[in-house]
Amino acid sequence: MAAVRIHPAGALRGTLRVPPDKSLTHRALLLGAVSDGPVRVARPLESADTAATLGAIQSCAVRVDGDLGDEIVIHGVGLRGLRAPGRIDCGNSGTLMRLIMGILVGQRSGTVVLDGDASLSRRPMARVADPLRAAGAAISTAPGGLPPVEVTAGMPLTGTVHDLPVASAQVKSAALLAGLFAEGETVVSEPAPSRDHTERMLSAAGVSLTGEGLTRRLTGPVDGIQLPDLEVPGDFSSAAPFLAAGALIPGSEITLQGVNLNPARAGLLEVMRRMGADVSVASPRRVAGEPCGDIVVRGGAELVAASVEAPEGPSLIDELPLVALLGAHAQGVTVVTGAAELRVKETDRIATTSAALEGIGLRLAARPDGFTVEGPGTITGGRVDAAGDHRLAMLGAVAALASGTGVAIEDFACVAVSYPGFARDLATLGAAA
Repeated sequence: MAAVRIHPAGALRGTLRVPPDKSLTHRALLLGAVSDGPVRVARPLESADTAATLGAIQSCAVRVDGDLGDEIVIHGVGLRGLRAPGRIDCGNSGTLMRLIMGILVGQRSGTVVLDGDASLSRRPMARVADPLRAAGAAISTAPGGLPPVEVTAGMPLTGTVHDLPVASAQVKSAALLAGLFAEGETVVSEPAPSRDHTERMLSAAGVSLTGEGLTRRLTGPVDGIQLPDLEVPGDFSSAAPFLAAGALIPGSEITLQGVNLNPARAGLLEVMRRMGADVSVASPRRVAGEPCGDIVVRGGAELVAASVEAPEGPSLIDELPLVALLGAHAQGVTVVTGAAELRVKETDRIATTSAALEGIGLRLAARPDGFTVEGPGTITGGRVDAAGDHRLAMLGAVAALASGTGVAIEDFACVAVSYPGFARDLATLGAAA
């Protein structure tokens, strides 16, 4: 596959709306389907994963008017109104398979088989099925706890205490969703923080959730929910490359409109502030319980090194390659620890980020659970292999914009996994490929 060469940029200036948040689109579709009336959702993300979720609720006899990417109206059938379709194709979406399990166990009757593509068929589902079984659900998996998953509705569910061995937003979400139908109190405790989109959206839909710290409590059964109309905010991870580029290139001023600012997702903002970047939030507001706002970044500030440790890592795990690039331009040594999860993303992102920086004249010292970067360095130019990882392709693009002669990026087309219009949006700010 031919490399794409991106040239250095002068000041980047302009206003963008990045793609809508995928996690919130999934949850809006699922909770809208079991709401007590219609729910209007503006800017739901159009992607293969969200299309699978849309198809899933439609196969359960939920009427949906409109199209993903524009505006849809979900005609909710109530908490227990889904009709078992026999089979739901989840495509490649682990989020869909795991969350809908928590909803299907509470329906009145029927058996549904959940399966998906070859990749999804290798992902573990026992960690969701086991807590639901503990609450009384009838669920079976293929050997090894893998898909396909068979869910039989109509079994009485009982509120259960779930002490999760590993923090997981999807497992937590499935347990809480099943708790809507269970008799008594459902309690979910985690050993570390995970993303809380489901809890926020349930609260916006009228569900009473309590608990402190890493514990959430829900008393069921719940009579019904009503998700309010909403516009899906922009995805923070899609905004992040523009934040890094704006901070690195003097004279830049970029406004990113309506971005999700959930603290569990937007940790890069705090790290950039510690590094001295000029980044601020305007017009803060809430959408379905989620904080969002317009992010403004201005270039030219002198950056200083920062440290990122384990407790902060989950809030910016996908942005840590960008932290490495920022650190390479900062005074001092930037240190990232407690981020071993980087090893098991779409690529081993510690290894691929190290290779990417070396390919453009910078150095990253890899650690088992992170890295160190000493700055300031200078990017004269070079080559980055994205290795099929959309985050690495975006990293290469940001590096190119801040370079002296440009950067050639192998497999740049993989940015389409999360952001098909990325190159177009770069161009609107003054970048050129």
